[in-house]
Amino acid sequence: MLSENYVIGVDFGTDSVRSIIVNAANGAEISASIFYYPRWKKGLYCDAANNQFRQHPSDYVEGLEYTIKDCLQKAGTAVAANVKGISVDTTGSTPIAVDQTGTPLSFLPGFEENPNAMFVLWKDHTSVKEAAELNQHATKFETNYLQFVGGIYSSEWFWAKLLHVLREDESVRNQCYSWVEHCDWIPYLLTGGNDIHQMKRGVCSAGHKSLWAEEFGGLPPEEFFSSWDGLLKGFTERLFTETSTASQSAGNLSDDWAKRLGLSTNVVIGIGAFDCHMGAVGGQIEPYHLSKVMGTSTCDMLVAPFEEVKGKLVKGICGQVPGSIIPGMLGMEAGQSAFGDAYAWFRNVLAWPLENILLKTSLVDAETAEKLKAEITDKILAELSKQADALPLNEDDELAVDWLNGRRTPDANQLLKSSFSGLDLGSNAPRVFKSLVEATCFGARKIVDRFREEGIPVKGLIGLGGVAKKSPFIMQMMADVMNMPIRIHKSEQTCALGAAMFAATAAGIYPKVEDAMVAMGQGFDAVYHPAPSRVPIYEKRYQMYTRLGTFIEQETIL
Repeated sequence: MLSENYVIGVDFGTDSVRSIIVNAANGAEISASIFYYPRWKKGLYCDAANNQFRQHPSDYVEGLEYTIKDCLQKAGTAVAANVKGISVDTTGSTPIAVDQTGTPLSFLPGFEENPNAMFVLWKDHTSVKEAAELNQHATKFETNYLQFVGGIYSSEWFWAKLLHVLREDESVRNQCYSWVEHCDWIPYLLTGGNDIHQMKRGVCSAGHKSLWAEEFGGLPPEEFFSSWDGLLKGFTERLFTETSTASQSAGNLSDDWAKRLGLSTNVVIGIGAFDCHMGAVGGQIEPYHLSKVMGTSTCDMLVAPFEEVKGKLVKGICGQVPGSIIPGMLGMEAGQSAFGDAYAWFRNVLAWPLENILLKTSLVDAETAEKLKAEITDKILAELSKQADALPLNEDDELAVDWLNGRRTPDANQLLKSSFSGLDLGSNAPRVFKSLVEATCFGARKIVDRFREEGIPVKGLIGLGGVAKKSPFIMQMMADVMNMPIRIHKSEQTCALGAAMFAATAAGIYPKVEDAMVAMGQGFDAVYHPAPSRVPIYEKRYQMYTRLGTFIEQETIL
């Protein structure tokens, strides 16, 4: 019976991995578990000043095993016996160097502590130079190989990161046989893969980050890459030509992982995809409704029927790929490089004295100082939001541009920096915070405007993720700036729920993912409507934001 079928969705985020067990009949969450990456939490392998952010695969493997086993223990043996499928989503582009067996180099002797042998996290921007080269190199070819990724290749993506690592590290260069996205490696791991040529690659990562397209017959030709840099010669032969949608199966759970998890080898493992794509499905995306997955960054997803958008190419977004979100529809991706990260940056600036003065005080004991630091840090953003919300809105308030981690879309440029203007001696923390929140909302508005300018209507907004659920202040401002209502999805874990929907589809419980969305979707529990009195003021401030951003971009030395 359908009611006796359960599926597991696994969501690998930037700081942690979350797993949920879901009843495939109705989407009810049976159990959940979260695991924070211990090496990442310590800041290992990262150098923020140089935009280097790497993660060790052991963080992923340990978290995968812990959360699934924890979920199964909480759910009980009857549920465990009826788990039919597992699907995963991950951040991206987050690739890693592997050997011919598909083993990450950081698992091999001599590479255990080498950051270049780790997963290169999505927000790692060490390959800005390589991305700029690729954008210039692409102009030399009659075929526009960047046409399906918005015309601009980003330093956040697959090829730029690969070449940067090959150039930087001879030891990795000599051992790297292939280059693999995180979302493709986890299903390969769970199915017991041992030959990289047998790894099934998802169309989501391949189309949005690796320049794969049916129109090219797969990846761009070997000459495109080898003429860019000889270090890439022969690499396409060690990658892939075929891709699969997330509704398809990557295989069955291996004997080893079945024993480790306490599950059957009959469990189907689905093809992996990026968190925002599966999150959009978990959040019940609709055609022409922009689904905004709002966390450390944002990913904005839009789907449209092929026949209605055939021949349209949207400039400056993160790609448009058939079947990357929902099989049978065109999936379009945009987003902002810093959203929650922008707020976290300001919180950390304000919390500097807590780390550097409070923890060294002699007025209280060390344990009390640590508790005070934790309590105050945890409350900073909530209190800032409360006081910023109470401020009057004026056209000449402090103004910010949100490029604290560069600009993802529209028109990727990771060299761009944030700015603040209109500061004076009355500019206190709540006022500066309000300007930063406005900037992230203005950046989101730029994405909507770009879709519309390119002939793609945006009929509605769907808010997903931690920021959408936790901050009414930010969501109300988003509605005001957009002059559109924004619906907030009920689920706390839309990415993991979307993965569970794909697991149910890959396992054959539902014939297509749309059916799983209808049966397993949790609906919406809040709607923010624009405030008529604030809309015209924000329209004027949006134009000021645009002018300030244009000035900053013109003054940026490329």
